[in-house]
Amino acid sequence: MTRFTTALKSALLVGAMTLNFPALAESITVKHSLGTTTLEQTPQRVVVVGGHGSLDTLNRLGIEPVGAVTTMLPEYLSDYSEKATHIGSMKEANFEQIFTLKPDVIIAESRMVDAYPTLSQIAPTVMHVVENGSYWEDTKNNWRMLGKIFDKEAEAEQLIKDTEAEMAEVRKQVQEKGLKTLAVMNSGNNISMFGEVSRFSVLFDEFGFKPARASDSQNPHGNLISFEFIADAAPDVLFILDRESAIGQSSGKAQQLFDNPLIKSTPAYKNNRVVFLNPSAWYLTIAGANATEIMIDDARKAVTSTQ
Repeated sequence: MTRFTTALKSALLVGAMTLNFPALAESITVKHSLGTTTLEQTPQRVVVVGGHGSLDTLNRLGIEPVGAVTTMLPEYLSDYSEKATHIGSMKEANFEQIFTLKPDVIIAESRMVDAYPTLSQIAPTVMHVVENGSYWEDTKNNWRMLGKIFDKEAEAEQLIKDTEAEMAEVRKQVQEKGLKTLAVMNSGNNISMFGEVSRFSVLFDEFGFKPARASDSQNPHGNLISFEFIADAAPDVLFILDRESAIGQSSGKAQQLFDNPLIKSTPAYKNNRVVFLNPSAWYLTIAGANATEIMIDDARKAVTSTQ
């Protein structure tokens, strides 16, 4: 039996012995993708695992977690490499380290769904998840959940209101121009296209772009395509996400890869509407407050580009 297992069983025993005592404050119950979680009071010690999206929103709400994934942080969250204790990678949590931090709540992102049972044994755990095809709806639910947990509901609602106003402004311009788009991601030399039910759903649902080629595939990795496919689709706008850049494996490779005659034949290139998406916002900091603003700025580039 490991030290972690022994300590965890002891902590659970102590918790069970105190369950009959009344809470001093009104409890908080929130719904999330794996059910409901109840907290006895507003948490003070917070740990975030599996991504940076919830960290981004917590930072906007003035909440500083004691533990987080402190690698691959966007520049505006870089202070957390010093302020927070590192608790594992995007895909693997350090349970012992999390346990020693004695969190009041753990916020787990989608990469930690399989770890949810173990995390829940350490502290009350909520899932911060965005499903393919429902970016904005799930993001609003996540912001409202965090607002309720931390007694920041008014701030969360204002954040939603302000964000929707910005989205509506971009949507109006997109629809006036009737722009058709392809949303693609490169991983090395492989190129995948994503449709309306994907990680890029916000482009179609909230920003109002029409697909240059329809796809109802829900493959999380997209459908492999070629440069010839892109040229034949003739998109008005081409959105490109460089996965290798997002995970720190390369920098600037996508710009070189897409600098070719087939791409240059598209209306998107000819009208200066090839947009290289912010890799962190679209891949690692999903559903974050600042990340969503960056996504709006990326979409805005397609309607403000000079021709």
